[in-house]
Amino acid sequence: MSDERENLLHGVLKIKQPNDNEGPRVNVDTILLAHFVKPRHREKILEIGCAHGAISLILAKRGYNVTGLDIQPHLITMARENAMYNGLSDRLSFIAGDLKDYKKLWAAQSFDRIVVNPPYDEPENSKRSPSDAIATAMQGMDCTLEDVIRASKYLLKNKGHLDLVIRTNRAGELFTLLDKYNVAPKIMKPVYPKPGSLSSVILVDAVRASSHGLKIEAPLFVLGQDGEETDELLEAYRIEASE
Repeated sequence: MSDERENLLHGVLKIKQPNDNEGPRVNVDTILLAHFVKPRHREKILEIGCAHGAISLILAKRGYNVTGLDIQPHLITMARENAMYNGLSDRLSFIAGDLKDYKKLWAAQSFDRIVVNPPYDEPENSKRSPSDAIATAMQGMDCTLEDVIRASKYLLKNKGHLDLVIRTNRAGELFTLLDKYNVAPKIMKPVYPKPGSLSSVILVDAVRASSHGLKIEAPLFVLGQDGEETDELLEAYRIEASE
């Protein structure tokens, strides 16, 4: 685990991250999901699978109070250190725990909004990483997509929001589970690596106990025809230090 701090959002935040085999690191999906989330004032927010706290830190820097949950204690320790270093401990609470114990951790309908970047794959669909930390965070070894949706249904207030990013090839699975647990997808934004490519991930905002009616937003391209980062991507990396 590195003791060096890295710039996040052009230095607005400085964070410790795990080494490649010790846990997930910030990537484009992290930044896009944090930018996609549009909380209302004073919402009570939970980030599931917060790892070292990057998304929670970004939301706290924007002025929101966030609770982060992760099953890996070493990542929770790092998240707490990041919160303290960036002067955000008063807005952030990090808990080491298993999402499957959600009924023991919180009462029903405790949160206005849940934010999650769930594991990329289910265990049966990928070769297990030799790193337990990576297998847990990215391959669903301890938490499946259904675990996430089931817990979110219980923890969200009526009309509460679930915001997530997921690989596009899992969209059908996601929408089936959202329907099963009465969490209606309301906004979907497809993300493409570049023009002419297939969509890599989708950003989804779903609402508990809401009517159906999905709005598909204009796509976001990471790179333009010229191979340079697009203005929309660059906008996601901008944040006011005291929003």
